[in-house]
Amino acid sequence: MENTRPFQAIPESELIINNRGAIYHLNVRPEELANNIILVGDPERVEKVSKHFDQIDHKLHHREFITHTGRIGKHAVSVVSTGIGPDNIDIAVNELDALANIDFTTRTIKPELQKLNIVRLGTSGALQADIPVDSLVASTHGLGFDNLMNYYVHQKSAEEKAMMDAFLQHTQMNTDITKPYIFKGSDTLLSKFGDDFFKGITITAPGFYGPQGRELRLKSETRNLIDDLSTYQYQQHRITNFEMETSAIFGLGKLLGHECMSINVIIANRVIQQYSKDVNAAVEIMIAKSLDVLFGSN
Repeated sequence: MENTRPFQAIPESELIINNRGAIYHLNVRPEELANNIILVGDPERVEKVSKHFDQIDHKLHHREFITHTGRIGKHAVSVVSTGIGPDNIDIAVNELDALANIDFTTRTIKPELQKLNIVRLGTSGALQADIPVDSLVASTHGLGFDNLMNYYVHQKSAEEKAMMDAFLQHTQMNTDITKPYIFKGSDTLLSKFGDDFFKGITITAPGFYGPQGRELRLKSETRNLIDDLSTYQYQQHRITNFEMETSAIFGLGKLLGHECMSINVIIANRVIQQYSKDVNAAVEIMIAKSLDVLFGSN
């Protein structure tokens, strides 16, 4: 992680710290955050994760952002709810990084930066017929339709550029609607997840209906989207699933120098149009298996 302005104080309007010394949206102080962070969209899912902790040291809450910090064995862990969508991820990941890497007293970037492990545990829709409901997907890449990362200065890797060029050629996507981008997740974290997790590219959309090709009363501009996505392939990579957060996590995490992973339980299959019979049970299995992979044997 490159420290670009270590001596320049960040103004109060840009880094908002509340009266108790916590960052504004998350309402968390630096000492209340662990380096291992689980992100969940649903605020009610925080307790479903933290019930697996051996101890809970901090419970914080502001708006949709709930944070529990404690320990699993020797590992300090925080679970943070973000709410839905890449806009909330923009808030959460930037504030998590600020808690780790900005001195709140001087408002300057720390000379030595901390690397966070950030893992999303979410729900998703499969984009391949052979990925059944209630199965688990570990994302190799996040491909975003949400435009968030286009607001940040970054350079594409050669692989990311080639994958995106092939994607646009295959789908003929209307770039007047969105300028898609792609970021790779953490190889280190991905290597922990074995063959009982499907692996592939996760699509992140800025909405649930039109942006994901669903039609209720309104027609979608992306009417052949599911077919286009399910048939895309670049070398060994295929698109596995659809959700609303992963590309933003991978993009911000890469630019900030963190290790990021996304695990999703499949609650719907968009190709064969099936839906899980018990979403809560499927989510519980995902949480237990993922925490065991990350912290259970260390």
